Amino acid sequence: MRALLSEAPGGPETLKLAELPDPVAGAGQVVVAVKACAINYPDVLIIEDKYQFKPQRPFAPGGEIAGVIDSVGEGVEGWAVGDRVIGMVGHGGLVEKVAVDAAKLYRLPEGRSFAEGSALLLTYATTIHALLDRGHLRAGQSLLVLGAAGGVGLAAIELGKAYGARVVAAVSSEEKAQAARDAGADETIVYARAPFDKDQSKALADQFKAAGGKGGYDVIYDPVGGDYAEPALRSIGWEGRYLVVGFPAGIPRLPLNLTLLKSCDVCGVFWGAFAARDPQANAAHVDTLFRLWTEGRINPRVTDTFAFADGGQAIAKMAARGAIGKLVVEVSQ
Repeated sequence: MRALLSEAPGGPETLKLAELPDPVAGAGQVVVAVKACAINYPDVLIIEDKYQFKPQRPFAPGGEIAGVIDSVGEGVEGWAVGDRVIGMVGHGGLVEKVAVDAAKLYRLPEGRSFAEGSALLLTYATTIHALLDRGHLRAGQSLLVLGAAGGVGLAAIELGKAYGARVVAAVSSEEKAQAARDAGADETIVYARAPFDKDQSKALADQFKAAGGKGGYDVIYDPVGGDYAEPALRSIGWEGRYLVVGFPAGIPRLPLNLTLLKSCDVCGVFWGAFAARDPQANAAHVDTLFRLWTEGRINPRVTDTFAFADGGQAIAKMAARGAIGKLVVEVSQ
């Protein structure tokens, strides 16, 4: 089988197509013939050895797949060859076939494409865990979403609206603002590109505050970090919850006096660890996501697809923060 491999630390241009032996399903596993693999920001980091996990090389990036079961291992029940599935593999998804623990798979609903299916789990499962478990978002509250046109950003808009919040979406261009409005945002903010000096940081904080109103935001969803974090935190409301999701703009240093003045919480969001520690709670969230998907209240937005050989280009576009919605590599037809 073909695989897109990272053989040494580096950027997307270092990835190489190679031939590997087909995997064999072990006990409790199935082999999935991968049809589509969604690209996420961890794929940018993992090939540069900047992610929390550093797989042994050579390895394929790509943590989110959709495909068809090719073979079933010993002890697996409820799955059969030919079943359409989606699942999270952490890494190793940019391959033609992958062995996966059967317990980590979900059935891809009829009428949904492999590209759509590959784009669901990481962004929406991260976001529903963030908003409900960490942010305690309730109907009638206000939610500020940074990086709102990316995969997790659009998921936060849709889920925020599904749970009755007023959603303000902050983005870096008018094109992205339109994508946020299309997803249901009540109001949009177009911010400048960092880095910011002191005056620019204050001006951005004033933008956030103006859109948030006198009471500030109940929940702030931040998958961006960098110089955007402190201005956003300055706009939080009393006892608000600031959700730390990711750092493509850099790891910020927050002035903790702001947390005292607002009596607010700064909450880390690590969905992968949550899913591993509490699989039943995670499964309940995924069930909810499938219901919301069926009801049309969420809809993974795949804005660009790439051929298997061009998978590195998808990761490069993600690294450049040029993506709106989800990028998907079509591994096979």
